[in-house]
Amino acid sequence: MPLDPSALKRFLSSVHPYDALPADAIDALVPQFDIWEIETGFPVYDLGDTLPGLFIIYEGKIEVRDENDVVVSHLGVRNSFGERGLLRDGQAVTSARAEEHSVVLMLPAPAFRALLQDHEAARKFFDRSRGDRVKKSDLSTTRVETLMARPPLTCSMQATVQDAARAMAERRVSSICITEGGALKGIATVRDISGKVVGHGLPFDTSIQDIMTADPLTLPPSAIGSDVLHMMMERKIGHVPVTEAGQLVGIVTNTDLTRFQAMTSAELVSEIAHADSAEQMAKVTARIPQLLVQLVAGGNRHEVVTRLITDIADTATRRLLSLAEAKLGPAPVPYLWLACGSQGRQEQTGVSDQDNCIIIDDAVTDDQMPYFADLAKFVCDGLDVAGYFYCPGDMMATNPRWCQPLRVWREYFNQWIHKPDGEAQMLASVMFDLRAIGGTFGLFEDLQDSTLGMAAKNSIFVAHMVSNSLKHTPPLGLLRGFATIRSGEHKNELDLKHNGVVPVVDLGRVYALQGQLTQVNTRARLEAGIAAGVLSQSGGQDLLDAYDLIAEARLERQAEQIKAGGKPDNYLAPAALSDFERSHLRDAFVVVKSLQSAVGHGKGMLG
Repeated sequence: MPLDPSALKRFLSSVHPYDALPADAIDALVPQFDIWEIETGFPVYDLGDTLPGLFIIYEGKIEVRDENDVVVSHLGVRNSFGERGLLRDGQAVTSARAEEHSVVLMLPAPAFRALLQDHEAARKFFDRSRGDRVKKSDLSTTRVETLMARPPLTCSMQATVQDAARAMAERRVSSICITEGGALKGIATVRDISGKVVGHGLPFDTSIQDIMTADPLTLPPSAIGSDVLHMMMERKIGHVPVTEAGQLVGIVTNTDLTRFQAMTSAELVSEIAHADSAEQMAKVTARIPQLLVQLVAGGNRHEVVTRLITDIADTATRRLLSLAEAKLGPAPVPYLWLACGSQGRQEQTGVSDQDNCIIIDDAVTDDQMPYFADLAKFVCDGLDVAGYFYCPGDMMATNPRWCQPLRVWREYFNQWIHKPDGEAQMLASVMFDLRAIGGTFGLFEDLQDSTLGMAAKNSIFVAHMVSNSLKHTPPLGLLRGFATIRSGEHKNELDLKHNGVVPVVDLGRVYALQGQLTQVNTRARLEAGIAAGVLSQSGGQDLLDAYDLIAEARLERQAEQIKAGGKPDNYLAPAALSDFERSHLRDAFVVVKSLQSAVGHGKGMLG
């Protein structure tokens, strides 16, 4: 199928790492892509084939299988595949087949290698993603505590078969564990009830003890996923209780293993891209917490986890924009939907609200503005239904202030930069994290470049932004201790967001301003700052290491909360850490504090 070059450019500009490339680099790439249409069930390539190039899914869904013919990925729109073989010897190390009618873009191998050679962002992305993709569905590196369902359904030794069956039906599970004082005595499954009770005509008031499997095989939480799989295959069982110190703590079923191996960010992106309503999206985004647990357990770096989770929010936003235009009709003039905050920086975790705005072409007339108000309401309401709750500060496109023509946005930034009062500092900090999500991307490019140039040249504005970046400080106390929260629900805990991650986010924003860097992601800003000389190599690397440690501690804490059946937040009790962990976390806070001090004294990180 033919694709309009401008449409292809817009598509690439929404896909990482191409969104980090200069506009002229994308322009040069566009004519090099071939368009392939693959019908359902047909292969893109087979194992061992010579790969013609890198593939990107434009429409449809692709299934990838390994050398053992085991499904390793279900890929959707904007996912790349084939790079592992290209990065080795050019031979396919997997097979790829269309699960539905698909359109894929193929970047020839020479052009792909040139892309890696010429652009560091692409090189880092594909080097990193090559390792990550191997991990995503790897049971051999995932502990049972990540896979297991908790708390498992239980009943007492005195329960009847009917009691157990009713409980399983209500919870919609296929097994029940029989316990006494927390200790596991047996397990009964739906198959046991159908075969032993119904099949033999036993009365429903039969004791569960009479049909249960007594003293079933168990595993500890520290076992790995492949232990479960091997036990199931060898013993021909579908349920493995998990015990610790004699107490039942969870259960793993073959359904849990299947779900783990099937669920990837690409799976969720694909489902959302085909959703017909916000309610359908909500069912998909409800699985994000488990995806976070899985990604953290797989050893993925924090910036990979947050980028994959943010991709889901981006897809939900673009799908809602499409549904809105289907309902409201085409937009009367070009527009651009942008995200700011954590979504703008591609740093969403398990706790996310929405921060967004709309830039409208200056050709818009007053009688056309209600269209964009309706568009904003449709999308923001839909995001709220889908789990991205309304911004408490009303930094959303539904606020008329943030749904304006381009000329108004230019005036906003001009006022903030030349009259940097308290509100201006706050708003500029938020809006410097803008990232285009859907619409006409060109509406933002000139605005971003001109604003960065104007802001960097205004020393008073830069000084105010530096001052604003020092408002959130690391939680350092006296005598090598932590300054924990003193009262309230989170007394004696650390806020790993506002006193951990946010200080580094603020520093990254200042460095980007000083160097006129267009990157929005915090880690990318720090890396670009080092490359541009805004940070020294040693100081910048220290800050990167500190940021990595703090951000990963935050994600690991959220994963633990989710596994325990709770809601993730940003708080951590130092008492829950080992002495070794406390020491390293405090060292990371010291690094951040020292760089804040350097910036605050106007020394920067040069020299």
